[in-house]
Amino acid sequence: MESVGGSGSQPPSQNVEHDMGAEAVEKDTSQQPLPPSVPKKRKEVETRSPVWDHFEKIKNKDNIVVSAVCIYCKKSYKSESKRHGTSTLRNHIMTCLKNPHSKDTRQSLLTFSPAPSSGLTESEGAAGVLGTWVFDQELIRRALCEMIIVDELPFRFVEGQGFRKFILVCCPMFKIPSRWTVSRDILKIYSDERVNLKNFFKTSCQRVSITTDTWTSVQRINYMCITAHFIDHEWKLQKKIISFVPISSHKGEYIAKALESCLLEWGLKSIFSVTVDNASSNDTAIGFLKKKMLSWGSTAVRCKYLHMRCIAHILNLVVQDGLKESDDSVKKVRDSVRYMRSSPARLQKFRELADLIGVEAKNSLVLDVPTRWNSTYLMLHTALLYQKVFEVYEDYDPSFKSDLGGNVPNFLDWEVVEGLVKFLKSFYEMTVRISGSLYVTSNTFFSEVSDLSCILTGLVGAESDSVKAMGMNMRTKFDKYWGDPNKMNFLIFYGNIMDPRDKIEYMPYQFNQLYGDENGKSLFEKVMKDLKELYVDYVTSFPVQSDPVPVEQSVPPTVLSDPVSVGRPQSLLKSQLKKQRLESGELGRKKTELEVYLSEEIIEEDGEFDLLKWWKVNAGRFPVLSKMARDILAVPISTVASESTFSTSGRVLDAFRSSLTPKIVEALVCAQDWLRLHNQPLSVEENIDEVEKFEKEFCTGVGSSLPTIPEED
Repeated sequence: MESVGGSGSQPPSQNVEHDMGAEAVEKDTSQQPLPPSVPKKRKEVETRSPVWDHFEKIKNKDNIVVSAVCIYCKKSYKSESKRHGTSTLRNHIMTCLKNPHSKDTRQSLLTFSPAPSSGLTESEGAAGVLGTWVFDQELIRRALCEMIIVDELPFRFVEGQGFRKFILVCCPMFKIPSRWTVSRDILKIYSDERVNLKNFFKTSCQRVSITTDTWTSVQRINYMCITAHFIDHEWKLQKKIISFVPISSHKGEYIAKALESCLLEWGLKSIFSVTVDNASSNDTAIGFLKKKMLSWGSTAVRCKYLHMRCIAHILNLVVQDGLKESDDSVKKVRDSVRYMRSSPARLQKFRELADLIGVEAKNSLVLDVPTRWNSTYLMLHTALLYQKVFEVYEDYDPSFKSDLGGNVPNFLDWEVVEGLVKFLKSFYEMTVRISGSLYVTSNTFFSEVSDLSCILTGLVGAESDSVKAMGMNMRTKFDKYWGDPNKMNFLIFYGNIMDPRDKIEYMPYQFNQLYGDENGKSLFEKVMKDLKELYVDYVTSFPVQSDPVPVEQSVPPTVLSDPVSVGRPQSLLKSQLKKQRLESGELGRKKTELEVYLSEEIIEEDGEFDLLKWWKVNAGRFPVLSKMARDILAVPISTVASESTFSTSGRVLDAFRSSLTPKIVEALVCAQDWLRLHNQPLSVEENIDEVEKFEKEFCTGVGSSLPTIPEED
């Protein structure tokens, strides 16, 4: 019992010990400090807004996003989740100018733009197309640079107060670039357009004709312009300036080196002709270029027609020799015009006198450049309209005669001037025709030369001694360049033959009239021989694969009791006749394209006839001859295209912009030519009507809508 009781009393003693141990632990824990409480970490939630695809998160030291930076324009915004949110970021994405995705989400505006193919200006009510417009910083920036190039504006134009105010009103979102940025953008445009043009030459041209001329700028730097002329696959006449570079000298060796460098740079090794003026340095340059072309693999036939002399320069020399006989009368009229234009008061009195007399001419008096006879013609033509005013002006202004030293034109001088104007009119119209840039001129070269010969023959046979002497001088200069046909480029004649309105219908008669019956006949035979030689060279270069004649599926013949088969007759007699003609040589070979073309009837003269359109329509009939015609008709007969470039460069490199480097000058001149509308003619002369209006306002002080400053009493 005790043992049981003893054993039963054991657990209580253990519980007591356990309670005592627990109390001791509680005392110890009450004496030690409690560890700090650790806050529960909130689970990080991934950002779900799509705006974070366009922003970079900026976090603080606690790894909390406090701001965001646009990955396109690097603009920073506050973006704490509990304070700012993402609305500001979303609005920025929609308006960010450098965000390529914002163009798809911006609201478009309807626009009405003129149709590009209409060829009319907006002022003429050109037909337009409806489209949409979305703000694009890069497109507007490129358009601004193109405007500076085409309109010949200075780079500092973008920094002008007026332009900045204009942009602020019409497009405040546009960020105006600096003039340094504009210069870099212009070089980029030039580079891009240059690559496009080089690719065009590789894919759309066979042979290219070029014109070249030299010019000295106000910087005293010699520049050379090279212009490429060709007809594309759409049979459109094209003119592109491919080089405007400085050269160290006008000598032939330097010109030839510059030509070679330009052609190699553009990959143009197949040159058909080079039109230059009559300077001896150009003869040296063309001779050097011929050797280079032969080394490039060109044939001797192609190089034969390389040198083309500018008809406008020869015509200028011919007329200048004729004007020497009437220098005195022309000088008197020139001095009188200079006297009137030298003072606004005299010009105003002159106009008042013209209104009093009743002269209805609206032209303004112009002063000529003595070395340019066409400007002399314009001066004389205008002065002749005011002949009555000049005759009575000395009564109203006594100093008129005294200041000119008595060299006032009299009645005889005006008679000489009147005859000279009639005489020069035909030459002036001829110059305008041969200087065209929007139409083919090579087909008219020979016709213009023959017409000029007829005019000179009439002058030589005139009754007046002065006119006869004038004709003799001009005839001598004419014979120097066109008197010996062996010194002439036969492309002059080929261009006339490639015109279906002429062909060779009138050429033998023209040769006989120009060079006599015997020489004319031999010259015509030589022209036809060389033309066929050139055609054979084109046949070799552009072989045409003859289309296989489709074989008709023959129906199996029906076997009858008669041994003769049913079907096409056997034509035994035809076969015998062909065999006899072959043996006798009567059955000739198949006609070539050139022979077929020349054997057809000429086309009647029509004022609306389009030469290039005719060849475009008939290119399928003459696949090889049309390629030859395309190259011949693209040959320019004057260097006006290159000379007109110097008018542009003279405005680009004026006295206030002489610090431009040759590289940026070439970019401006070439890019302007490439960006200009192709249907814009070359025109560098002033609008006479507008000048006359300005002069009237300047003299009378009326007609201006601008306020004037009142004069003090």
